[in-house]
Order: sequence, then structure tokens, then C-alpha cells
Amino acid sequence: MLKITKFGGSSVANAEQFKKVKTIIESDPARRFVVVSAAGRKDAKDSKVTDLLYLCHAHIEYHVDYLPMFRLIEQRFLDIKEALSLNTPIEPELKQLEGRLPELSLDELVSRGEYFTARLMADYLGFPFVDAKDIISMHYDGSFNYEDTSEKLKEVLKDKKTFVIPGFYGSTPDGRIRVMTRGGSDITGSILARCLHADEYENWTDVSGFLMADPRIVKNPKNIERITYSELRELSYMGASVLHEDSIFPIREYNIPIHILNTNRPQDQGTLILDNISDAATGPLVTGIAGKKNFCAVEIYKNHMSNKIGIIRKALTVFEKYNVSVEHIPSGIDSFSVVVHADEVKSNIYEIIAAIKAAIEPDSIRLVEDLALIAIVGRNMNARPGCSGKIFDALGQNHLNVRMIAQGSDEMTIVIGVEDKDFDKTISVIYDRFSRDN
Repeated sequence: MLKITKFGGSSVANAEQFKKVKTIIESDPARRFVVVSAAGRKDAKDSKVTDLLYLCHAHIEYHVDYLPMFRLIEQRFLDIKEALSLNTPIEPELKQLEGRLPELSLDELVSRGEYFTARLMADYLGFPFVDAKDIISMHYDGSFNYEDTSEKLKEVLKDKKTFVIPGFYGSTPDGRIRVMTRGGSDITGSILARCLHADEYENWTDVSGFLMADPRIVKNPKNIERITYSELRELSYMGASVLHEDSIFPIREYNIPIHILNTNRPQDQGTLILDNISDAATGPLVTGIAGKKNFCAVEIYKNHMSNKIGIIRKALTVFEKYNVSVEHIPSGIDSFSVVVHADEVKSNIYEIIAAIKAAIEPDSIRLVEDLALIAIVGRNMNARPGCSGKIFDALGQNHLNVRMIAQGSDEMTIVIGVEDKDFDKTISVIYDRFSRDN
């Protein structure tokens, strides 16, 4: 049995969290390869090391005194070292880093959060340290070279049975450090799980897995015990952000389970993410509910639209010209709507509307603002009838007006649009209706 074990920033924020990590690692011999994020917030008033590193770079770029900021970063690592009586000589490296700050690229500088956290964690666990720049191989476009990464891992494993590796970064063919998107340590863990053919990828964070709804909206929502990769993608895209949504891609085709667990409550069951779950008759009808506010929709009406070729394409070409991503396109016989993030069009929405008018000469066009999108996700909705009816019955009884409806062809997700002001109430009503069935 082999598990790749990744710990997020909250799990390595200070010496006390390091101790929890060590207890977890020592409780299971399958946990031989450990990925760590940069030290996160110690408390609500604290800052993440990565945020401080980005700020330090901004100070350098705008010719502001950056040394006070660097001292804060440096002290975070020295505090952990002192509290745990570690031997790793990070002081000379920190001094060298200080001297090189003005010449460092942004990627190399912000990667140092993971680098020094991993150095200290390796010392504390008694594991060898392996630098991600020597293992995680990336193409110049930022995509991953799994074959090269696998070959480098084979060399490492010739003389190492365990190791700690920093997440979040790798290197391009010219040896330059390149970071991933924020939360990229999740992706590092999935790359290792793929290349080492792991049996399971454990992702330890500060929550006990995915919840059926946002706990800021719904009081004590149920935990999701099992979820498919596809459901995870849908919920993550709509704001359920326990795990970086791109972390599923390296391992999905290998069907390696991802287990979301809580460093502060290791006894909790967590959430297991799988490629396929065969429980259509007995499993939950709805897996989770998530959503986002601040969308708008351009509603377009044109008589006999269904008899005309290229109407929707011409409208979408306008949005493409303005570099706007389209979220949904609900349509009828003579009308369709284009739903986009309001922030993407706040400076030019009326230019876009004018361009659409010129391109397709609609009979009417209307802008709907303050729109929220809510996704109801469930792998078993297509196998058991009545889900849509239950949603709209519950919303109707609570006098909630639905402005838009969209459903994917796989019948796994129903997306509804409501006014921003009704967002919280809508999620609560849908949760209350389906939590009884689950």
C-alpha cells in the first residue's frame, strides 16, 4: 500500500501543526512520500507566507523598502525551527536569499515558502528532502511532463524510500523555477500519485472533507462521504474550494482515489473522491449544492430564430472579440441568453450589446444584472426521476423566482439563476429539501 500525503498551509502553519503532521505520518507506514505547502496563517489575523512573498516582490518592483517584509518571512521559519529544536541550517540560505532578492524572478521568490517549509518538515520527520525543481518537470507552456518526472523519480527512489517535497512549483527544460496557480501544491500531490502509481492520494487540510453546502449559509451541513471526480469538478467550479480543481486531471485516468482529511481532526471520515461510484439505487439523489453571485445575462430575442443559421455563433463571436468567457447559454425557440461574469464586462457591456445588435439585428435585447448561479450536483439524478420537480416545488413554496435554468447533457448538474439577494435563501431551501432524502 502506498499513499501520497499532502499537507496544506494551515497544516504546517507553526510548530504545533508540525507535531500533528508527524503523528499522522507515523501512524501509517504507507505514508512514505510527503508534499507540503508553504506555512499558512497561524490565526485569523496572521498572513500566509506565500502572500508575504508576493508582497515582498511588489515592494522590490516598486522600489519600496522590502527588508522589513522579508524579516517577517524569515522569522516565521526561524520560529518553527527553534520551537522544534531542528538542526537544518536554513540561516545561511535565508541570508543568501536576502542578498539575491532584487534579481530573483517572481516565481523563484514565491516558491521559497514551500521550499523552506519542506526543508524544516523533512528535518522534523527524519525524511530526506527532495527539491521539486529537480523532480517536477514542466514544459515551457506550464503543462507537465509526466514521463520526465517519472524518470527523475525512479532515480530518486534508488536510494530513498521516503522523502518530503515542496508543492506548488517545478522547473522548465532550461532549469528555471516555475510556480503553478495558487493552491498548486494539490497538483504536485496528484502528479506524484500518478507517477508513483500510488494506491491513494491523501490531501490533509483544515476541514473534514467536502460539505453538502456552504456552512456560512447552511448550519451544520452534512459531510459528503463519497463523490466522483466529475461531481467534484462541478462543485469546485461553482465555489466549493477545498481542493484545487485541476488536481484531479493527472490521476483521473488511473482511478487513484483522493481522500480529503482534517489535520486537526484525523479521526474524522473525510471525503473520498473516486472516478466512479455505483450507487444509483441507494446513494444520495443530490451530492452537493454550490454557487456564485455577480453574473449578468444578455437576453436576445429574434423572431423565427430557429430558421436562421449562425445567430448564436455570431453573438458568441462578439463575446470572444471582447475576450469574455461565457458561462451558460440557455435557449428557446426564438430566444437565447448569454450568461457571463459581471466583472468581465463591467467596463464594456454596452459596447458588447451594440456589437450584438449590429451583428444579428435582434428584435429585442435586454441586460439582466445581479444574477446568482446555483448548481445542484448529483451523480444519481439521471437515474431517479423527480429531482427538478422537487427543486422548483421547494422554491415556489418559498416564493423564490427562478430567472434561468440550464442542465448538462449528462444530467448530473442543474444550474438555476436567481437574483443575488435571494442567493443564501435559495441554497438553504434546496439543502433543506434534499438533505431529508440523503
